[in-house]
Order: sequence, then C-alpha cells, then structure tokens
Amino acid sequence: MRNLHLVKSLIAASLCATSITANADRQVIQNKGSDTLVNVAQAWAEAYREVDADVAVAVSGGGSGTGIAAMINGTVDIANASRKMKDKEIKTAQEKGQDPIEHVVGYDALAVFLHKDNPIDTMSIPALKEVFGRDGKSTNWSDLGVEVPGCNDGSIVVVSRQNNSGTYAYFRKAVLGKTKYRQGTLDMHGSKDVVDLVEKTPCAIGYSGLAYAIDHIKMACISAEEGGSCVSPSVETASDRSYPIARPLFMYTNGQPEGSIKAYLDWILSDSGQCILMNKGYAPARDVSCS
Repeated sequence: MRNLHLVKSLIAASLCATSITANADRQVIQNKGSDTLVNVAQAWAEAYREVDADVAVAVSGGGSGTGIAAMINGTVDIANASRKMKDKEIKTAQEKGQDPIEHVVGYDALAVFLHKDNPIDTMSIPALKEVFGRDGKSTNWSDLGVEVPGCNDGSIVVVSRQNNSGTYAYFRKAVLGKTKYRQGTLDMHGSKDVVDLVEKTPCAIGYSGLAYAIDHIKMACISAEEGGSCVSPSVETASDRSYPIARPLFMYTNGQPEGSIKAYLDWILSDSGQCILMNKGYAPARDVSCS
C-alpha cells in the first residue's frame, strides 16, 4: 500500500513539474500604451489565446506617452499609440539602442461630445478652436448662439485629456494647430472618463475616440471650415478620412517584428483581427470581409 501511495505521489509531482515547465515555456508579449486602443488591444489579446495557446499578451493602458516611454526604455514588446512618435522620441530611443518601427493597425474618428440636451448639432474646426484654444473667445454657450437646458450659468465646461495622451496631442494638432489648450480645462485620465463627465454635465463639451460613444450623448457633425459641409464621425468616415478629425492608430515594435510578435501583428492585420477592431467601433487598416 505504501508503494502505491509513493507511486501516486511521484506521478502527481511529475504532472506538477510538467505544468510548471509548460507555463514557463509560454511566451508573454508585453503590450502597453494608448487608452484609445486599450479596449480593442484587450479584445485582441483574449481572442489570440484561441489562435496560439503558447503565447500570452499582457495589455495595459496609461496613454500613448506611457507606451512610447516603455518602448524607448526597452521594457515593452509592442507600444500602442494614437499618435505618431515624435522625432525627438525616436532619436532618444535610438540613442538607447532601440529601433522603433511603426505599424498602422486601424483608424479612429475623434468625436466631439456634447450633452444630449445641447441644441448644437454641427461645429466647425474654427469654432472648436475658439472653445478649446488658449484665449479663445467662446467661453459661454451664448457665444455660440445657444442656450443649453440645465446649464444654469451658461459657462462652457471644457473637458480634455491629460497631456501624456495621444488623443490630447492629436486633437491639439488637428484642431488647435500651434495654439495651446485653454487654461482651466478638466483633464481626464481616460477616454471613457471624458464621455462619462459630458453625459452628466449639461454645460460640458469634450473629445474622445468614437469607440467610446454611448447612446445618451450627442456627437457633433464637424466641418473643416465655418459654413462648410459637415461630416459625422463613423467607422466609414474614419476609413475614407472624410471626417476632419480622423486619425491612424499605431503599434510600435523594436525593430522589424520576428517570431511570435510578428505572428501576432500579422494576425491583428488579418480579417480576424481587423473584424474585432471594427466590432469595437474603429475603422480597419484595410478592406476586410467580416462574417
């Protein structure tokens, strides 16, 4: 009987050791960065378990700047970004022995969100600059010719993102140009935080990725010029870039990807990966066929 127990113990120990070895052999791809991309990045990571069980993808957000900094320091395999790396960031990375390679994985419409009771339906880029820009003349909704129900003093509450966000950087480039943001903006940590605040605040206006839109909020139709034809944010208008604030979404790798990292990026750009992107509210990087 003792021999039987000994055999069982040895078998159990062998199975445990095999399990530990299998887990140790599993490759982990570290993926960090853009808050805009974090939801779809997590969806990709979860779906990829069914594609290659020997590869795990660890996803975290924190903003494009956080992911790019990790790429520069060599602590991440893939950096997500909703803006291009700056020349000075690429130079710093190269000085540290890194070689950032850019991969466009999709497109996004950066929507301008308003409270559902706000009577404004359309806005122009120049009008947005007057609202969000430093020394802009529009500080009250009456400056835009409207009265917003529930906004008692009429003051425009400007909701923005923190400055390590690629969304923050891209909106400034596309809308404000060289002008700085208005002082006194409410700077949110994440895209969802922007939408949640605007939904609950009649006086508010904010910007965030289209994928974070919800039913109980309004998205403005945007024209490039005052009095011009406006275009609503959508997957289609992001795909054809007719929406004035459409932008590419990036993943950066250190050098040309190889092995499991290349296989993962190839899968992201396949119909399977791109259809997951579309289901999350983004535009694909190329024409795809989704069932």
